[in-house]
Amino acid sequence: MEQEQRLSRLLTLTWVLMGLMFALFVWPTLRFQLGMGNIGQPREVTPRGELADYEKSTIELFQQVSPSVVYINTSSTVRDYRSMRSYEVESGTGSGFVWDEAGHIVTNYHVIENATSADVVFGDQSVYKATLVNASPSHDLAVLKVDAPATVLQPIQIGSSRDLVVGQTVYAIGNPFGLNQSLTSGIVSALSRSISGRDGQLIDDVIQTDAAINPGNSGGPLLDSAGRLIGVNTAIYSPSGTSAGIGFAIPVDTVNRVVPRIVADGEYRRPVMGITVREDMNQALTRRFGVEGVAIMEVVPNGGAAEAGLSGIEANGQSIRLGDVIQSIDGTPIKNIQDLYSVLDEYQAGDTIEVTVIRDGEKRTVQVGLQ
Repeated sequence: MEQEQRLSRLLTLTWVLMGLMFALFVWPTLRFQLGMGNIGQPREVTPRGELADYEKSTIELFQQVSPSVVYINTSSTVRDYRSMRSYEVESGTGSGFVWDEAGHIVTNYHVIENATSADVVFGDQSVYKATLVNASPSHDLAVLKVDAPATVLQPIQIGSSRDLVVGQTVYAIGNPFGLNQSLTSGIVSALSRSISGRDGQLIDDVIQTDAAINPGNSGGPLLDSAGRLIGVNTAIYSPSGTSAGIGFAIPVDTVNRVVPRIVADGEYRRPVMGITVREDMNQALTRRFGVEGVAIMEVVPNGGAAEAGLSGIEANGQSIRLGDVIQSIDGTPIKNIQDLYSVLDEYQAGDTIEVTVIRDGEKRTVQVGLQ
């Protein structure tokens, strides 16, 4: 009797295990073969819910600013000397942005350098021929002009770069590799970097960012989280030529000095003191005479320096008498000619600056009007 009960329990357990195996392995395959159930059908979509606040703000920023960002196609004239004919060929692409309602477009100088024509493509894919107003190679900035209707000319909002802090969020909109209206984000990685302009002069106070910047982004805007322009994307540091997390942007405070002068005067001209200096001789002279600063080679008649009583080098046969050596301007130390140019870039013609010079071992400070 006990053996029969044991066999009955064993048989029951066997049937239970066989049922489980059928449910787990056989039945799903059988259902698929018989076309039963929803196997192979689209899954039910899980509701997403609300976007996060930071996502909403990023979307709003892009929608607000992207109509101000343009795509620039440049062409160059190539001459075939066998047929004596000239042809227009594509020479490059870049980005830019609308500066004002008059149709001025700001981009990098290297985007349009050596180009003979340029097309500006807006976000709605409308295309307009551009003319070059002028450029400042020292700042790698250029201003174009298009004859476009007011409906497509949405000037970008201008911010400030002097109050930026490392770590704050930034956004870049541009056309990397020709893929227009691309948005990337990152942070301010560093401030007060220096890079070379197209004429070899240093551009100071450059913004470093890890927002992805690639070929084609040049000339496009770098934005803060309020959607304001804080820089113009101009260069990347990368052995491969693509984004390696180190990009540079010309600070908007520089842009907001240079561009209005190009728009108003047709050119940007750094204010001058009325002196001549020689970069190739300055270091040798200051080292020889044991002083630090920028030696004035010559004072221009009727200039601001002449009116302030400054003097340059006096040569008498084999002897040289050093004149005034500029050591500071409005309290900012001047150690070399690049320092001098950078400081003068902060002013405009008509401003008066306080210049500290040393002559024959004596320091004095004079007021110099800039022209």
